[in-house]
Amino acid sequence: MVSYEVICYNCKKKFRVFPGSTRYKQFKKNRNSIFCCEDCSHNIRLEAIKNFFRGI
Repeated sequence: MVSYEVICYNCKKKFRVFPGSTRYKQFKKNRNSIFCCEDCSHNIRLEAIKNFFRGI
């Protein structure tokens, strides 16, 4: 199984992307794009939801 190590743009930690995942497909298409780990993407998503409901 081939996996790649990618650096998270938010926390600067290395994480692995595995075949079959959407991040793996994105990495194979464009290796120079920006990626974030699952923890950071979850936190970003929660902050976006909180900000959305504050505006209502």
